Amino acid sequence: MNRYPLWKYAMLVVALLIGALYALPNLYGESPAVQVSSIRASVVLDTGTVMRVEQALAAQQLSASTIELQDNSLRARFVSTDDQIKARDAIERALNTDPADPGHVVALSLLPNTPDWLARLGAAPMYLGLDLRGGVHFLLQVDMPAALERRAEVLAGELRVALREADIRHGGVSRSGDTLELRARDAPTLAAMRSLIEQQFPDLQTSQTPDGTGFRLQARVTPEAARRVQTLALQQNKTTLHNRINELGVAEPVIQQQGVDRIVVQLPGVQDTARAKEILGRTATLEVRLLDESSAGLAAERGTGPVPFGSDRFLDSEGRAVIVQREVLLTGENLTDAQAGFDSQTQEAAVHLTLDAKGARIFRDVTRANVGKRMAIILFEKGRGEVVTAPVIRTEIGGGRVQISGAMTTMEASNTALLLRAGSLAAPMEIIEERTIGPSLGVENIERGFNSVLWGFLLIVLFMSAYYALFGVFSSIALAFNVVLLVSVLSMLQATLTLPGMAAMALALGMAIDSNVLINERIREELRRGLPPQTAIQNGYETAWGTILDSNVTSLIAGVALLIFGSGPVRGFAVVHCIGILTSMFSSVVFSRGLVNLWYGRQKKLKTLSIGTVWRPEAEPTLAGKTK
Repeated sequence: MNRYPLWKYAMLVVALLIGALYALPNLYGESPAVQVSSIRASVVLDTGTVMRVEQALAAQQLSASTIELQDNSLRARFVSTDDQIKARDAIERALNTDPADPGHVVALSLLPNTPDWLARLGAAPMYLGLDLRGGVHFLLQVDMPAALERRAEVLAGELRVALREADIRHGGVSRSGDTLELRARDAPTLAAMRSLIEQQFPDLQTSQTPDGTGFRLQARVTPEAARRVQTLALQQNKTTLHNRINELGVAEPVIQQQGVDRIVVQLPGVQDTARAKEILGRTATLEVRLLDESSAGLAAERGTGPVPFGSDRFLDSEGRAVIVQREVLLTGENLTDAQAGFDSQTQEAAVHLTLDAKGARIFRDVTRANVGKRMAIILFEKGRGEVVTAPVIRTEIGGGRVQISGAMTTMEASNTALLLRAGSLAAPMEIIEERTIGPSLGVENIERGFNSVLWGFLLIVLFMSAYYALFGVFSSIALAFNVVLLVSVLSMLQATLTLPGMAAMALALGMAIDSNVLINERIREELRRGLPPQTAIQNGYETAWGTILDSNVTSLIAGVALLIFGSGPVRGFAVVHCIGILTSMFSSVVFSRGLVNLWYGRQKKLKTLSIGTVWRPEAEPTLAGKTK
């Protein structure tokens, strides 16, 4: 009657082992570490960098526990925070010999102490939020006027192409801020330009202004388009920040919108604000321009003449001068993906780009009109532009898929793809607020949160064991299993645990034991009715299941609502709350009954249950569930 088949016991054992295995990494803690990342694609981290770091540490009589290259970054672990800070200074001096032009970001960090055998199984601890781990908090202001100016610059380029395709002879297209000015020699040309703008450029509104010798037409971005540009700029900046920080392995960031033009960035585990600023400063803007291959441009490239009017001078990764035209053909807004790969014909390392529909059309037209010329992809970081690559246009390129190949290694292709994929900001940003939460405060919060969960668990175990006897012990074991299962699921999901999340854990304990209280009381009711103990166990679990399901589903609905509509700490609470409900239903019903069945199921002539005092109406009390 009360026996599980063997496969159910096997399932419970497997769940217990997996839960314990993936919850185990959270017990090993973290080590202070120094993390080194490259600022530019031309700066590569390799074994030579490791040797330089080791020499710098040896010169200061410091030793690292481990030094490893991982995820395009170098990480050195240390025993104490004092050694960590001294090592950071030594590595900074060794790698960035020119403070005005640094090539590396050297940041303080915290790394988990998960053993290798657990890491090989994919087990990792939960990420800790800013309030538990310490770190830095930034509030960034997005420069919306700059976003509108960039949009106007793109529209100016598209407008020149459209006028040329329509064979409209204009007197020039210039930009002043977010306003475009078009000049015409006569009224029919002016009317043709206005008609073309109305048909092909709905984001622009036109107005005619007087001009001494001809006609002038002003085109300004409409208010609706401006709002759309600002919204997209904010979203793209958020995505760019998230991609760059995540792909460089700095931390598990929290990036949220605040208001209409601000972004909140939290970097748990990054302990010094200055280095975190450098990490955020690595975000870059991407532009595609044609090279100036005129005689004056070539002379400027060789260094024998000045830069021509209408052109700019940049350096490539090897320090060579490249002269490019000021007209921007494409920006990072048109880039949807960039992946490292190989040239299908030469098998050389290459970078494969994917453009959106508008970018694909512009790129096709540009390459068709400039076959044999060179085109530069420029990455702007900290206000300085660097030419990532400047290939020759061999043929018209359509379909929105572009390949960049040449003399590059696999690592250089991977770094270039990373920069192109995550390097484009739709608008510049400025840090207007910064805060630092020290790791000591994080440790104190962890201790308090852990103690609240621990003492709550111990008090529940004490009460349940005293009130329900052996059934209370079963409930307590199931509760411990629920905690292990909850922690393991959060670890497997790599969820970020915050202080509200720990509060949700404590709440999950109370909700989990509530199900066992219902089960135990239903069993007591069946015993009061005079049913045999085995029947009382079966009826108790079956009748309590409906109530447990209803109560947990209603709580789950509230948790899902918090998850959907909440933000920040509220979402952190909701995630743990929802997962805790699911694990508690499994542990309090399936696992606890497995324990009861294992203890009582094989006793055919069972006469008593150790479930505390069973009060019978109009009769003397019977201890330990004794039946007549």
